[in-house]
Amino acid sequence: MTIKYKNKNLFIKHLAILTLSLISSSVFGQIFSTAQNPLSVKWSYISSGGFNIIYPRELEKEAQRMSNTLPLIYPRVGLSLQQQKTSVPLILQNRGTIANGFVQLAPRKSEFFATPPQYFDSQDWLNNLAVHELRHVAQFDKLTGTQTNPFPELVYFAYFGAGIPTWFFEGDAVVNETALTESGRGRQPNWIMPFRASILEGEKFSYSKAYFGSNKDVTPGYYQTGYAMVANMKAQYGQFISDSLLGDIRKRPLRLYPFSRSLKKFTKQNTKNFYLSTQEKLKQEWTNQLKKDQKENYLSVNKKTTLATNYFLPVRLNKNQILTLKESKQEARYFVIINDDKSEQKLFGIGYQEQPWFSYKNNTLIWDEIRYDPRYKQRSYSVICSYNFITKKIRKLSSRSRLFSPSLSNDATKIIAAKVELNNQFNLVEIETASGRILKTYPNPENEILQTPAFDETGKKIAYIGVTEQGKNLSLLENGTKKIIIANSRQQLSRPVFIGEQILFNAHFNGTDNIYAIDPQTKKIEALTNSRYGAFNPGESQDGKLIFNDYKLNGYEITEQILSPKPIGEDAFVDFASAAEKQENTGNVFDNIPDSTFQSKPYHQALNLFSFHSIIPTIDNEYTFGLELQSNNLLNTMNVYAGAKYHRDLKRFEYTADISYKALYPVLSVLYRNRPRRTFYRAKNVIQQGDWRENYTKLNASIPFSFNARNNTYAFTLNAATSFTQRYLPENMPANFIRELKFPMEYSFAFNHSTRTTERDIAPKWAQVLRATYNHQPFDKNLGGEIMALESFFYFPGLAKNHSFLASFNYQKATGVNQYSTEISTVYGYNNILAKTKLQNTLLFNYRFPFAFPDWELGSLAYVRNFRAGFFGHYENIGVDTNIREPKTFGLELNSSLNILRYQPVVDVGARLVFVNKIYNQNPILEFSFNYSF
Repeated sequence: MTIKYKNKNLFIKHLAILTLSLISSSVFGQIFSTAQNPLSVKWSYISSGGFNIIYPRELEKEAQRMSNTLPLIYPRVGLSLQQQKTSVPLILQNRGTIANGFVQLAPRKSEFFATPPQYFDSQDWLNNLAVHELRHVAQFDKLTGTQTNPFPELVYFAYFGAGIPTWFFEGDAVVNETALTESGRGRQPNWIMPFRASILEGEKFSYSKAYFGSNKDVTPGYYQTGYAMVANMKAQYGQFISDSLLGDIRKRPLRLYPFSRSLKKFTKQNTKNFYLSTQEKLKQEWTNQLKKDQKENYLSVNKKTTLATNYFLPVRLNKNQILTLKESKQEARYFVIINDDKSEQKLFGIGYQEQPWFSYKNNTLIWDEIRYDPRYKQRSYSVICSYNFITKKIRKLSSRSRLFSPSLSNDATKIIAAKVELNNQFNLVEIETASGRILKTYPNPENEILQTPAFDETGKKIAYIGVTEQGKNLSLLENGTKKIIIANSRQQLSRPVFIGEQILFNAHFNGTDNIYAIDPQTKKIEALTNSRYGAFNPGESQDGKLIFNDYKLNGYEITEQILSPKPIGEDAFVDFASAAEKQENTGNVFDNIPDSTFQSKPYHQALNLFSFHSIIPTIDNEYTFGLELQSNNLLNTMNVYAGAKYHRDLKRFEYTADISYKALYPVLSVLYRNRPRRTFYRAKNVIQQGDWRENYTKLNASIPFSFNARNNTYAFTLNAATSFTQRYLPENMPANFIRELKFPMEYSFAFNHSTRTTERDIAPKWAQVLRATYNHQPFDKNLGGEIMALESFFYFPGLAKNHSFLASFNYQKATGVNQYSTEISTVYGYNNILAKTKLQNTLLFNYRFPFAFPDWELGSLAYVRNFRAGFFGHYENIGVDTNIREPKTFGLELNSSLNILRYQPVVDVGARLVFVNKIYNQNPILEFSFNYSF
């Protein structure tokens, strides 16, 4: 049996990706953004107290505000880490419609995405980002110092990823944002609700499962886990425990499990044991909270779930059916009709949403979803789509729009939605459903952040949520006149709807999210639910009933029943950050922000193409290693890499340089190599060794173009490249040695389509990938030959959910100097099997499926997330070497996804047993694979 190892090269720059940013409101699980803005965006900058704020000119007002805010609050944000000054560029982004914020090194910067979500904290959005992200700046300053050695940033990031768990970075920041303001996620019951539900339902998750997640259960997540653990640290060991931990790690970096060892030094418990003790504390506190009030149990009208599943925003269609938006670990978000017998009828899938949202009235369904710019992915739109239950047609009502939370009038002729302009001006707009035309824009002179508007039955009144730094308002708009019903509340007010003369909404007056009703005239508030974990999204049903979401162990379920008003009750919320708040003793850091005007200057992209940040070691393989200097500019438009590598086997150096410019519609790149080369050739029946050096320069232009529509993504890539090679210093080379390779041309085109996937999917249910490649030498008469390659991959659903079947046919025709080149996908085991003829085509069949999700914690060694298996049959040169009854190779594979040594990268390990057609007289081949992702 032949054994083959397949290992991915390990670079420090790859390890560093784990912590290349610390996300406060991550959307697609992105780690950091490498996307570009359109070239038409005009940028300015303001320098203020160590912050260099770079922003689109539409955000002048917001940039001035941040210029006043950031230098004032940073000393308070960094106080418990003993950090009082900093220097960091901050980029304000306004072209996107996805809320986000992060801090990164390599290059050192922070980015705030100015468009807020439709559901967040009870304070100003940019302030919300500032107090959280500046804590990450302080964390980096604590570990690296504000004045770092020349070019170390990517090395620091690699160490952060290897040495410090992400839950600590994020938990420390959430505790800080809660302690320094009157808001913060630590004060939101729904934010920590999944953690609370799992503990009170008796699910004691292991440390690894709570941190890394699960493919079957709802888990707390590393934000919530980190918040609880850091809050507990501060309560037990004081204000400066985070400072002590990071300081000790900085002093003693070269240790296995440095964070756990530093934690044990100060708390006498390692990471796992401290997590378990925190879990016990949470259980005790939440159990006591539950005893203070008699909660109501609500029966679910959806079928029983066995894994994490959500049924969002239920609406009764008729006496026998309910419409809802469903998602689970097995299936991406889609609309479904639930019948009286709890059977389900799937309608269609939809695209990514900032939050789950739709509105249904009079046989019309509308929703919003995110659509990306085909080329510049920093620009995205929030568009409104509709579905008619009579005609069964789906329409897009708006294009290139920034419209959120659309709600229908009772007759479905009008839509009310929140609109966000590029200057962060918020307005409610009234839209004609039939045409998508904006009929009316309602003024918002205070520029509150507007959320989740809704019509009453007449279509003349509008209820909505407005957010300022002072809190949340529930307001009523009638005949152009605004009336505030609830003012400046720190309650998590959300999704008001009219039922009769009352407005129903979500809040957490008793410490748990519930549904409340308010009379707009008397402003009297009554509780309608008293859920154990949380009740949300009320809607009117039949026979005086209310239909709504009730949160349970596996997610949001659907309840329908008659509800009677009840007292609001006492606030029993458990504030785990209260100790930290007392320690900081600052009040709201956003009180008394000055209103100075700073000088703004144009920010010229052409003058800011370089930002050198790191010199890192690189290891290509066991023979080649070196150093690389890296530059990535702040707007992600130019990447520059230069380095030197030593070839141990050749005892010679290689010098490299790469430049990529991404601001234009095509991405342009230049690659240069001055490198040693070696070959072996036969002369006079003797194998000879020959060496030379060469200058290799390659030019490449590509146009990456992609767009998404509902649950489908389409991508096209057109690529053209050429190169010039000049060979010199030949040693022991034959007389016919070719010294120049003149501009061989490479062309390629790729198309792919795929549907949305879930974390259990091995591949999309439906996907198609087509690639065409053509290489030739039109400018070099000494090197004739060409290669044309066509590849196709078709993915189909398997026999059960999350199973995948791949059929791939590939063809190539190669002549001349390219006759032995390989441009198509080959059979498994290809490199270990002696070929009988030149490669012409392959036909590949793969069937893969997951079969277990154990969530095993094997001590500190590994956390096993899943097991997957597969079968394959691969053909090569059909009609020549093999026929349809006898594949060239066939066999089976076994894979598992796991986290090793409690580090966050997901490692995929696997083994494949390849049987070879008997005509090759080849023993079975055993291959091992090792890959990782973030």
